[in-house]
Amino acid sequence: MILIGGNCRLVYPRCLFAIGQRRIRNFGLTAIRKLSSSKKTVDVETVGKVCLIAINRPEKKNAIDTATAHQLYRAFQDFEKNDRVGVAVLYGKGGNFCSGFDLGELADEFRNTCYSMPDMPSRSERAPMGPTRMSFTKPVIAAVSGYAVAGGLELALMCDIRVLEESAIMGVFNRRFGIPLIDGGTARLPQLIGLSRALDMILTGRPVDSKEALSFGLANRVVPTGTAVGQATQLALSISRFPQMCLQVDRASAYYSAYDAISMQDALQNESFKAREVIRSESIKGAKKFISGEGKHGSFDDFKDKM
Repeated sequence: MILIGGNCRLVYPRCLFAIGQRRIRNFGLTAIRKLSSSKKTVDVETVGKVCLIAINRPEKKNAIDTATAHQLYRAFQDFEKNDRVGVAVLYGKGGNFCSGFDLGELADEFRNTCYSMPDMPSRSERAPMGPTRMSFTKPVIAAVSGYAVAGGLELALMCDIRVLEESAIMGVFNRRFGIPLIDGGTARLPQLIGLSRALDMILTGRPVDSKEALSFGLANRVVPTGTAVGQATQLALSISRFPQMCLQVDRASAYYSAYDAISMQDALQNESFKAREVIRSESIKGAKKFISGEGKHGSFDDFKDKM
């Protein structure tokens, strides 16, 4: 720093600026290397037409660090692009779904620079927890064991259906530490359970057990502890056996109605428009199957999967 004349202007020599730029650049390269060489913490496997995506950091209760968020985001990108799978099941290994973002990493402010690294997806594409700002075209089921709290709750809210084990706990636990919901929690939770109940959870941060979650629609099913992944997979396999174009269009119309439609008329028009191609490609074939005797008397036997 140099003082010039009576005006006392501060001039930072170009050499100091260059040193600062070099440090930032070197840090970015280090962070990139860390990500590229980081341990694999997201496991993906396929069962039939179902993609199983597992968070695998049990020693951290499956808290999401930057490297894991990146892997999770890529896993869901691959799921979206893969025409051979129709449903995904998201779960956590080791007894917990996800305890949120890794606060150890967040506490180290300097490392947060890696969120804006040039080779990473932009913030609009990838959220701190990974895939929570993506728009899926296919169903995703959360198999929730143990804790699904803070950002882990937001990951569960991202899914279409939540299968909770009896011992599961959900909640906005980040309320205690001044960490905001930044992965869709304030957008999705009021839509799923109503503003009043959502504000109760958001403002108090209190734990919500599986029984209460089921009572107001946060959970879709409650199953015995230790069975969520198996039961969610069975459910996903059954869903994957339905005609997929019709299923995906109806799913998209429901989301449009809940989040994007400006009026009931708008939602109805969107539904009608989207349904036209389905009627031509799947519905006529389906009607012929029914006439031939398939699915009579409300039977779903032909769609029950046998693992």
